[in-house]
Amino acid sequence: MWAFNPSIPPIKREMPSRYRLEGFECHDCGFRSLPPRQVCPRCGSRNVSRVRLPRRGRVLQHAVVHSAPRGYEFYTPYVLALIELEDGTRIFSQLTDVDPEEVTQGMEVEAVLRKVRVGGHGGPVAYGLKFRPVLER
Repeated sequence: MWAFNPSIPPIKREMPSRYRLEGFECHDCGFRSLPPRQVCPRCGSRNVSRVRLPRRGRVLQHAVVHSAPRGYEFYTPYVLALIELEDGTRIFSQLTDVDPEEVTQGMEVEAVLRKVRVGGHGGPVAYGLKFRPVLER
């Protein structure tokens, strides 16, 4: 018997919030968060909607990962950071395109699409949003 087994990469590509910085906003208390939710964790309201979040922010805190979980050990060392976006929303994300020793508190960053991992030898590539230092223009 044939069973429908959709590939995960196409499913992920179809999720709008996967590649866009899309969160939610509570219309009762104004709280914004990522990922999108149906109930506000601050006030319990269901009066929420999806909203595009700013693509720029600054590093509040960071940590360098030297011992990674299985599947990510080939990417060490890498930096995880708590980022405050321009509208005050706080998110947790990986930093890219920067040497771990160069990351500082208050560093301005912007969202970019990057490879997150490869599933096995020659397997599917997963992409997602990471943050890099803002390029001078």
